[in-house]
Amino acid sequence: MYGMVNKAVEELVCLHHGEEVWEKIKERARVDVDVFISNEAYSDDITYQLVGAASEILGQPTDEILIAFGEHWVLHTARKGYGEMMRAGGRTLPEFLGNLPNFHSRVAMIFPKLQPPRFECRDITSQSLSLHYYSHRPGLASFVIGLMQGLGKMFQTSMTVRLRIPKGDVSDHDVFDVTWEMPSAT
Repeated sequence: MYGMVNKAVEELVCLHHGEEVWEKIKERARVDVDVFISNEAYSDDITYQLVGAASEILGQPTDEILIAFGEHWVLHTARKGYGEMMRAGGRTLPEFLGNLPNFHSRVAMIFPKLQPPRFECRDITSQSLSLHYYSHRPGLASFVIGLMQGLGKMFQTSMTVRLRIPKGDVSDHDVFDVTWEMPSAT
């Protein structure tokens, strides 16, 4: 993963728990990188180790950490790093979700070593869709839930996200049910 991912984990931890806790997490994770370079590629293992250590140090399940990280990614990191692309993605949650499959192909132009996930939206209605998430990285379903919740907050739209089919024996990818209520026009 690129350094901006690990920098975002650091930012999230420092924002809510302070720099001292971040240093403890890095120590527990056996990560001796002082500063993550945003556009430099790092081993995925570093990110997994940081999230696992954060879970231990903060006493929170990994899934909760990943959900919080997903929300933080949308509301802070992506807005800063991909501001114009985020704005171009749509003016409403359904419009943005409809354009989500194309988002990573645009990001890949910026980060040539990116190994992005792939999203597909199926069974689209005016208030729901089935989100199919394909990734070679295991264990990130909760991160996707956080991403979706962050998008709901970004668009001020009440929504729910539920993992319907986890990647595993039955499926080669995760499938989520995403539903929303459009804000009233005033």
